[in-house]
Amino acid sequence: MRVCVVGTGYVGLTTGVSLAFLGHDVTCVDLDQAKVDLLSGGRSPIYEPHMEALLGESAERMIFTTDYSAAVPGADVVFIAVQTPSLPDGNPDLTYLRAAAEGVGRHIDGEFTVVVNKSTVPIGSSNWVDSILRESFERTHERRSDGEFSVASNPEFLRQGAAIQDTLYPDRIVVGSDNPRSLDVLNRLYRTILNQTFTPPTYLPRPAELGAVPMVSTDLASAELIKYAANAFLALKISFANEIGQLAGRVGADISQVTRGIGLDTRIGPRFLQPGIGWGGSCFGKDTAALIATSAEYHHAMPIVSAAREVNKLQRRLVVDRLLDELRILKGRRIGLLGLAFKPETDDLRDAPALDIARMLIDRGARVRLHDPVAAERLRREQPDLTEYLTGEVEDVFDDSDAVVLVTEWAQYLDLDWAKLAPLMRTPVILDGRHCLDPGRLAKLGYRYLTVTGR
Repeated sequence: MRVCVVGTGYVGLTTGVSLAFLGHDVTCVDLDQAKVDLLSGGRSPIYEPHMEALLGESAERMIFTTDYSAAVPGADVVFIAVQTPSLPDGNPDLTYLRAAAEGVGRHIDGEFTVVVNKSTVPIGSSNWVDSILRESFERTHERRSDGEFSVASNPEFLRQGAAIQDTLYPDRIVVGSDNPRSLDVLNRLYRTILNQTFTPPTYLPRPAELGAVPMVSTDLASAELIKYAANAFLALKISFANEIGQLAGRVGADISQVTRGIGLDTRIGPRFLQPGIGWGGSCFGKDTAALIATSAEYHHAMPIVSAAREVNKLQRRLVVDRLLDELRILKGRRIGLLGLAFKPETDDLRDAPALDIARMLIDRGARVRLHDPVAAERLRREQPDLTEYLTGEVEDVFDDSDAVVLVTEWAQYLDLDWAKLAPLMRTPVILDGRHCLDPGRLAKLGYRYLTVTGR
């Protein structure tokens, strides 16, 4: 099939590259010429495992352009995958979505095109996009549209760091549309994923336990709400684990054992129960804020979701409070942070806990050192005020430090030679922000081991 993808961020690029790998002809549109040039040369503007390998394998079926007229006409499916950042009131900014819909509407020229909202958008946005498409189409063609296109919702459920795996081997595919023809087109587009009949990449084999992938076909509003509800629930699980963690610290319980004990209950499950600093990234914060804002439009409160957001904010402050309790004075103290990206296997710094923690420490007079194996270059571009605190060597984070905080659980950090690093520190204090280090082993090496829960 002929596919157009508008936007080459995490979602758009992963969608386009994966569909091209599966044999579809894909044209990606992005207004950033530098990004288009980079992608045309086979290089990815984002750090995502296997992305450049898949780009290389799919190069013959992919085109990158800044021109809608080179991508939209004749397309069977057009994915709109542009950013929808949060406004101050929590509602998403739909400026880019409107511009993309207008650009697509001007260039639709084919028998039938399914225009898919891939961006995370408020409930009801598909109807809004449909109206923009029609207005743009009618202004350009000077006639009413007559079944040339239909709007569908196809939310993504990608984990950064595992986005390609989640695209090729998903838990489910959700498609919302009020048009049976649209559902049929998307069913055909995803058929090889649904049936798992494609030959997997050698570097990303199919999970042995994976069978046929379920497709959830529903109306537009339900598909849009599924996306928000899924992210909100995952955010709730993380915040619940952290809230229980604070109680565990007060009563002398081990939160890691508590979450393991409840996670073995199949009704609960172990995933997203890891205690620590909390969630960041572009999805959970933005989507929970949008869900609360949308609910308010319908005079409905979301106290549980609101509480999850507050608990998450608290976890970042607790890092500083825990260091203050331990060191008594932060002014002049040298404190290192291991990890800047909001999670491992990505260079994404959006709502990254490390940035807030670093700034809180700096505001209190601490001498901060920052390290990340991948996200350092992005920090230089996006957070120039923190550039002076960067170091290229892990050893510099420990050298003469009063404390080191593990913020992002990169595999490189878990495998450090901790025995070699302890003598470098002025006071060997480790705050494990992700509960992923071995406290017993570190204690034997002479470290004072801390967590945000107090144990």
